[in-house]
This record gives sequence, C-alpha cells and structure tokens, in this order.
Amino acid sequence: MSYLGPEGVIAKKNEYFVPCINHFYKNPPQFVKGEMQYLFDSTGKKYLDFFAGVSVMNCGHSNPAIIDPVIEQIHDLQHVCNIYLTENGVNLAEALAEVTPGNLKRSFFVNSGTEANEGALLMAQLYTGAHEFIGLDLGLHGRTQLTMSLTGIGMWRTTDTPNGGIHFARNPYFYRDGRRDENQTQEEFEDECIADVERLIRRRTSGKIAAMIVEPIQGNAGIVTPTPHYFQKLKALLDQHGILLIVDEVQTGFARTGKMFAIENFGVVPDILTVAKALGNGFPIGAYITTDEIAAAFTRPSASTLGGNPVSAMAGLSVLRYIKEAGLMENAIARGTQLREGLLELAKKHPLIGDVRGLGLMLGAEMVTDRKTLAPAADQVDEILEKMKDRGIIVGKNGENRNVMAMQPPLVVTEADVRFFLDNLDDVLTEVK
Repeated sequence: MSYLGPEGVIAKKNEYFVPCINHFYKNPPQFVKGEMQYLFDSTGKKYLDFFAGVSVMNCGHSNPAIIDPVIEQIHDLQHVCNIYLTENGVNLAEALAEVTPGNLKRSFFVNSGTEANEGALLMAQLYTGAHEFIGLDLGLHGRTQLTMSLTGIGMWRTTDTPNGGIHFARNPYFYRDGRRDENQTQEEFEDECIADVERLIRRRTSGKIAAMIVEPIQGNAGIVTPTPHYFQKLKALLDQHGILLIVDEVQTGFARTGKMFAIENFGVVPDILTVAKALGNGFPIGAYITTDEIAAAFTRPSASTLGGNPVSAMAGLSVLRYIKEAGLMENAIARGTQLREGLLELAKKHPLIGDVRGLGLMLGAEMVTDRKTLAPAADQVDEILEKMKDRGIIVGKNGENRNVMAMQPPLVVTEADVRFFLDNLDDVLTEVK
C-alpha cells in the first residue's frame, strides 16, 4: 500500500485543517498500523507506544478482543439513536454500575470526555438548583465553552470570554508549590490547599455552588498527584457546604492507576464520575455516572444521537471484559512499580529529572535545569521526545511549562518493554545537556 508520507499529510493538514491543530516532533512519522503496545509508520518502522493516545488505548492497538466483537456488531446493527431500544447500551450501563465505586449507578452516554463533563455539570445544576462551579488551577476538562471556562491552564483556554460563576482553587502541586525547604510535608501543603477552597467558598461565591470538578491525577498539569489525605478532607468540606464532587476520570479511568478508577486510590466516592477515552479503546464514547438520587433530578426530555450507540457500547463492554480477563489492573501495578523504580534510579544519575510522580502506569517525570530553582527544562523535554522517537519509542509531554515527560503506555506492556524504555531513556538523558 502506498501512503502520503509525513510530508504529504502535513501539506494537506496545512491546507484543510483548522490551524489550531499541531503535532509533536520536528520530524513526525505517519502512523499507519497498530498492534497492541506497538505502532508502525509508513516506512514500516516499529515503535513502542508509551503514550497510548493519551491514555486511550489501555487494552492495546487493534486488540482482537476489542475489535472482533465490534466488527460483528457493525455487521448486525451499526446505528439507531438511543430513543430506540437496543441492548448494548443498557448492558454497558449495568456493567459500569458494577465496577464504579459506591452507589454510582446511572449512566448518560455521549461521545467524548468534553461532553461527559458538560453533562455532569448540567446534572449538578439540576440536582442542587445552584449554578456556580469550582475548578482547580491547572485542571483541564474539555473544549466546549463551559468546560474550557473550567480549565485552569492558560494555553488551553482559547475563549477570551469565559463563563461567569466559575472559581479556581489552588491545586495540590507539592513539588513546585510546597515549601520543601522548610521541611513542609505534602499533607501539610494539602491542608493549605483545602483552606484555599474553604476561603474561596466563603469569600468569592454566592454560597450557591453546584459542584467542584477535579481530576484524581491532573494529567495535563504534569501528572500532579495528591495523597488520600487531600481528597478525604476535600470531600468532607464539600459535603459540609452541600457541594457535589464531580471526578473527571477521562484520562485516569479503566485500570490505568492499578484500580478500575483512580479515585479508588484515595478513599472517597464522588457524586458524579465522568469517563471517556479508554472506555472505547479508540472508539468514540463517553459517559457521566451518578446515583439514583441525583439522577432523579433529570427528567426533562434529552437524548444523544450517537451517544452509547450499539458499536461504541460493544467496544465498552469488550474493554471491561478484557481488563478483567487480561489482569490489566494487576499489570498496571507491576509494570508501574518497575517503571517508577527505574525512573528513580535514573534520577540519581541524571539531575535533569527533578521529580517522579503518579500511580500505576500513569507516571510523569518533571524535567528541570536546576533542582533548587526548579527551572523548567522544556527544550530538553522536546529533545528527549525527538531522540526517543528516533529510537522507536513514543512518549508524551505535558505540564503548564511543557516540561513533564508523560508515560501512559497501553496496559499490556511487558517487563521487557519497560526495561527497553528505561535503557533507551538512560542513553538519551546522557546525550541531552
């Protein structure tokens, strides 16, 4: 088969795409095939995928356990709107009710994480009768007007007329904002962050707050990872004020952190939980999931033309089945431990690595040029990504300063894959100044 090749794709992209859409790498490959944890470009070169489409391909690329049932479903029935009766959607809602924490039970299916968050925010307004929201600094929740207004990263807030009634609290970014030189502990720092939420509620709002939306691990912020102490104190504070907790699991869900949902690592149950990305393993699907009591507030007619369609719902059912049968939660813990320990060893050798954080196979390495000033090493991260790509390894980057190397591979990676990644990263860090 002949391909356009990178230059041909870029030429058409420049001609026909909206110019906001960029790409990684100075010399980007054109990917044409995927097999589990591997990608292949238009020249046939093989790459170990250590980013998984930003936590999408948890079950691996073109996994027969996912795509074969989907192909069969396409042959039988590709689409009817959810105003008609089909089986896959209700079965997926039942399956999600079985694996979500606490008494989360009722699902509303959509097509993306943005839509899931938008729907969850509406659900919170309907239930509480309130209309203000709280977000976190450096949080990211979508690309619609409301979800972008609740995004706390400047580069992703395209709108210059954000929605009103939105307030931002200090996020628990201990590595960069904690007073480690004063021997402050992470939990002490998190107490300050909780106090900031309480101050915000008291001074900046009308007191009529529908919900606070948070990511269990802030992915785009740079894999910012609180402790259970933070979430437990936050949930108690919100309950005290009658504010719902919406947990955005779009990037963290479905076994990535060693639990089905990342919030389970922190010992709290949200009022509404949003999912997307890995639920479809490449097929477009999202959902918000809530309790019987909260869902009862949404009775006016609504639907989603494509949300929870038979094909995407079959993908979701296949994903949940494969996570359990293939032991992906257990592998995320084992390989995540191997990766974390390897990164910490590399940090002893390479001062460019300032911090290693995350859970399971959602890990970030923040790169700094000076461990005292924490000066971001954004240029070095770009060089690392380029060199790793040339060696056949795809890895991500994120963070407000774009200086955090993000490692979120398919959860099917092996011990040998992780060792290969670490060995090559060691060599690349030696080359990068």
